[in-house]
Order: sequence, then C-alpha cells, then structure tokens
Amino acid sequence: MKKYVFILLLMPFLFSCDHDSDTRNTNPFIPDYSFSVTINMNLPAYSGLHSALNPVAVNIEGAGVSGLILMKISDTDYRAWEANCPNQYPSACSRLTIEGTNAKCPCDGLVYSLFTGVGGGAYTMKPYRVEILSDALRVYN
Repeated sequence: MKKYVFILLLMPFLFSCDHDSDTRNTNPFIPDYSFSVTINMNLPAYSGLHSALNPVAVNIEGAGVSGLILMKISDTDYRAWEANCPNQYPSACSRLTIEGTNAKCPCDGLVYSLFTGVGGGAYTMKPYRVEILSDALRVYN
C-alpha cells in the first residue's frame, strides 16, 4: 500500500516537467548558418588569443552572422560566441562590444558573460565550436 501512495505522490512531479526546455536555446533572432573559419593566432589582430581572458573580436567574412568573439580560458579551453546581440535581429546596432570579459549590446544595454554567455535577456549568447590547432583555431557551427 505504501508503494502505491508513494507512486501517486510522485506522479505529479514526473508530469509537471517542462517539455519545452529547448525554447531558450532556439534563438529566433539569429539565423543558424553553417560555417568553418580558421583563425591564425600568429597574425597581429589575433595575437591576444595567446593570453587568457583577453577577448578578441573576429570580423571575417562568413564567420557567424555578425562576426565572432573569441576568448582563451586556459591552454585547452577557448570560447567562441556569435557577435550579434542574442535578443536582437541583425542590424546596425546589434553588434556586441567587448568590455573586459563581458560583451555589451549597444541596442538595449544588456551585458553578457564571455565565460558562460548568460546575460540579462531572454536568450543567451550563441556559442560556436572551437578546435585547437597548433597555432590556429578552427571555429565552426
């Protein structure tokens, strides 16, 4: 009898889970373009990626929607983010600016962490995959 009572008490919790948890990760503002770019860290524009916690904006044609923001966390961990504001459609003011280890959206003033991509808006920053090569990084979606 105790088993049945326990199961009856547990049932509401099992069925009350949010089945729409992927909504926050499916951003309607930023298109999901496939791309692959190689960033040569020996070039002066990207030499800041050799030291940790020094974010760099990457404006290569075809890299993301509005460019990329890359940051080295450790020797084996780099983060790559879409440079478009997560809660804005691509426009003249929707390109994130770097402020220390954060990115700020000039359109709405929201600030996002370059460690986690989390900020004050409904959507987080869009992450991209990073492959570490010898003196380069391959960033792709």
